Amino acid sequence: MKNSIAERVCDFLKIYPPFDLIKFKKLLEIAEQVVIVYLEKGDTLFKADQPANEYFYIVRAGAISLFHTENDTQELVTINDTGDIFGVRPLIARENYKLTATANEETIIYALPIKNFQSATENNAKVYKYLITAFATNAYDSYTTEENNAIFKDYLPNTSQDIVNFQTANYTKTPITCAKTATLQEAASLMCTHKIGCIIVVDNKKPVGIITNSDIKNKIATGKFPITTAVTNIMSSPVITAKKDLTVADGQLKMIKNSIGHLCITKDGTVNSRLIGVLTHHDVLVTLGNTPSVILKEIKRANRTKKLRIARLKANTLLKSYLEQNIPLTHIINVISEINDAVTIRAIEIALKKMPTEPPVAFSWLALGSQGRREQLLFTDQDNALVFEDVPEDKYEETQAYFLQLAKYVTKSLNKIGFEYCEADMMAVNPEWCKSISKWKTQFQNWILSPDDKAILLSSIFFDYSRVYGNEKLVDTLSESIFEALSGSSLFYKFLGSEAVKSPTPLGIFKQFLVEQNGEQKDLFNIKSRGLMPLIDAARLLVLSNQIKNVNSTYERFEKMAEIDPNNKELYESCAYAFKALSKFKTKQGLLHNNSGKFIKLETLTKEEKLKLKRCFKPIHDIQETLKLRFDLKNFI
Repeated sequence: MKNSIAERVCDFLKIYPPFDLIKFKKLLEIAEQVVIVYLEKGDTLFKADQPANEYFYIVRAGAISLFHTENDTQELVTINDTGDIFGVRPLIARENYKLTATANEETIIYALPIKNFQSATENNAKVYKYLITAFATNAYDSYTTEENNAIFKDYLPNTSQDIVNFQTANYTKTPITCAKTATLQEAASLMCTHKIGCIIVVDNKKPVGIITNSDIKNKIATGKFPITTAVTNIMSSPVITAKKDLTVADGQLKMIKNSIGHLCITKDGTVNSRLIGVLTHHDVLVTLGNTPSVILKEIKRANRTKKLRIARLKANTLLKSYLEQNIPLTHIINVISEINDAVTIRAIEIALKKMPTEPPVAFSWLALGSQGRREQLLFTDQDNALVFEDVPEDKYEETQAYFLQLAKYVTKSLNKIGFEYCEADMMAVNPEWCKSISKWKTQFQNWILSPDDKAILLSSIFFDYSRVYGNEKLVDTLSESIFEALSGSSLFYKFLGSEAVKSPTPLGIFKQFLVEQNGEQKDLFNIKSRGLMPLIDAARLLVLSNQIKNVNSTYERFEKMAEIDPNNKELYESCAYAFKALSKFKTKQGLLHNNSGKFIKLETLTKEEKLKLKRCFKPIHDIQETLKLRFDLKNFI
């Protein structure tokens, strides 16, 4: 008799990793033992320091908040939505729980018995690699850093051994082969045609030997064998094999241990099964070269824009692998931001070498917008500005002309690297955004003391600046003057607030997604303007009005507000979480469709993805209502 409940559980599980890696029959075995748990908002599933029970969990509907408790104070670590796994500590570390799991709202979860799961997934390395990564991700926080380093340091993103080592190796899936009855001449012709350095000798699709360029050089070119000899006379045999799901680290270890440069990937990992691919030493080096430290070294050594572009493109591959490995978004943002800044710095250094003379005065290059907030994960348009030291009036035009030429070189280089020119011309190559420190001070004071729609639009971009290159004191002086002007202008905050709450709503009255109504993007959902920008605008207003300096990223701004305003801590933490979740979603969409991820075709999303998006929109409404009250915007909008 069919177990319809188990089948429904199975249909849900198979959508999400790592259950999508398990065969249906095995997955059904797991589903039959699942315990369904219903929780009201505020109900606790397990508490920190309690002995771990025999289950781990996946959210079916609703959300689970994980808290760390210290000195009787709870700190939110993360919120798990539909499809998220948690409570894996007993499966991995066999220790008491370190966090408290509480229902964030009315929630249904599936509890999976660990013993049953282990039995059904025995020898499935991909499943356990995912769970270990999930464990490291959920546990990674200041209070558990030490113990995590002791248990799973290789899986943590900021250790010297990058998590790239534990990615599945990217091998050639269409290897060139020849029969064992072939001659060396026939094999060499195939190698020449396909421009490859090795060929696999097969017998009934099973690998029996390998011939490399070195074999031909050492055994044919030296005259030991004629070109017409059989491949079996010069091939290296037996071959070293591996399973298709081996990691980069495992592949590299096998190559070192056996002093070889090629691994044959077979169906079951032995020489007795069908050949399905080849992993080369070059494949391993390419993957290992895709680490932050290697990319940054390449950027610093680059002497041409072309090389900078190649290095920055590697960062996109790194970004994709980090997202696939479920690395914390905060770490991903930090890594990509460092790479973006390094690219800009090197572009400036190369541009300075093209200038006829040294800079006439000290200057600073400012990143604006998403790069200024250190949130630019994908290639987007460039927003930048330049501030230089004051000079006598009769030298101003000449000095500005020098820096405009420098900016022209830099922005052109950034454009070639992949950062499009700003359509609104908000770049340092525009005289409006390349000024002396005094003129910049005056500009910001005018925006603040005489706000209008244009001033608010421009300040929303320029208030998110960060220094990338040049004189730090100039930027500090500018920041001080801005906050001094802000202290005497409540009207400016009202203008900023009115813009923050006027952002287009993401959902309609019946909770449906509101899409673009016309133009090229008709029927697409704008996740940037309807999801991210309301949070970005709110966070900016809150930190400026609280005179908070040197906190630029949106999620850090909300986290800072949670720290200084405990009465609204839950709201701010929800906003920080929503921003990270929406950023991650946008980035994944951009990588998937090779664009900015800004516009989303809703029919390409699963039901669960749509539910997750809608859950992220709730804090937007709440934070906008808070702004309306705090800045008395009711009669101002």
